[in-house]
Amino acid sequence: MNYKKIKLKNGLRVVLVPMNETQTVTAQILVETGSKYEIKKTSGISHFLEHMVFKGTKKRPTSKMAMEEIESIGGMSNAFTSKEQTGYYVKTPKQHWKLALDVVSDIFLNPLLPEKELEKERGVILQEESMYKDMPVRYVWDVFEELLYGDQPAGWGIVGNQKSIRTISRKDLVEYFKKYYSMNSAVMILAGNFDEKEALQEIEKIFSAQSKKNGKNKKKKVIEKQTTPQLKIHFKETDQTHLLMGFRACDMFSEDRFPMVLAGTILGGNMSSRLFNLLREKHGLTYYVDAASDQSTDSGYFFARAGVEHANLKKVVELIIKEVKVLKAKKVSSKELKNAKEYLKGMMTMSLEDSSSVASFLGDQELFREEIKQPDELFAEIDKVTIGDIIKVSQKYLIGRNLNLAVVGPHKNEDEIKRFLKI
Repeated sequence: MNYKKIKLKNGLRVVLVPMNETQTVTAQILVETGSKYEIKKTSGISHFLEHMVFKGTKKRPTSKMAMEEIESIGGMSNAFTSKEQTGYYVKTPKQHWKLALDVVSDIFLNPLLPEKELEKERGVILQEESMYKDMPVRYVWDVFEELLYGDQPAGWGIVGNQKSIRTISRKDLVEYFKKYYSMNSAVMILAGNFDEKEALQEIEKIFSAQSKKNGKNKKKKVIEKQTTPQLKIHFKETDQTHLLMGFRACDMFSEDRFPMVLAGTILGGNMSSRLFNLLREKHGLTYYVDAASDQSTDSGYFFARAGVEHANLKKVVELIIKEVKVLKAKKVSSKELKNAKEYLKGMMTMSLEDSSSVASFLGDQELFREEIKQPDELFAEIDKVTIGDIIKVSQKYLIGRNLNLAVVGPHKNEDEIKRFLKI
């Protein structure tokens, strides 16, 4: 994969990825800020700001103007907020790459954050927060991370809460924007079919006038304290119980990173995995079940999740724990490990056929690591993992004092459930 990385004098990192075989271009800006950077009073402000930057710029005073401009040429635009980053992107047919770059840079650099739109968008976000609570398959993640991290930014919901959403002001948004949307905490990625020399000239013209800020955005380090298995139940009258069992594990910079990812693939990463075959194919206990490793800059966890009949909660938790014990007991075959490696490499290869996926793949690496590894380099790291490495990380992290179980469903008897949380 060919790419060029440039750093402007003001600190903005630029990644250009020419892809002559594609018919599209994706212009994406990533900012190293998210809900982990917030304070409790304005929890959810990263997400609120993500919504508000689309409400008009100096060049495009209304939200309709930008969207109409993009959609009238068959393009699309969107944004996202996570715990540690906020991203904006515009994807268009290749001949409109300048428009993609112009729009995404405009909403990033020049948002008006109009007061008259604030209350309307507040209502939209309150509805979004309510919607997620009505989606137990998603809300169980919030319950789990609150259990895992408690009352600190890592344990707060990305959208915020009813109180904070209702009280965030335009002043709060402006101050947050000025503090965190800095050139040296952002990455500009252009991926697709475009002229590289012309693109760099356009980017320099747009961004070079922006001032430099000393230092990158900083957040409080995640505090992790746990000595025994933990349980959190969100009581809700649902048709299905949703459970998420997880163990505190490594962050994205750990040497245990790839062994943990492969352990997740073996346990529940696809339709040939252990949990899928055990819980769905053999016992018919669940429609969805999976397992994986989630890794951020200063924390991480290994998880398994499923949706089950209320009466089968105990049985499914016991079966998942049993499979975790099997993994720890050195029972991984060479065939399983080989299949897991090829699956990961194949999924990565197929995902990189699209300009937007390539933009995210390279942008995420540059944002958090300030270095970019080619797919072949990552494949080599995956191939180095041995059965011994899988056993080592399983025995290191998948232990009782790291165990956490989040449940959404009509359950009240915590003591009964805690009795079978043993590993």
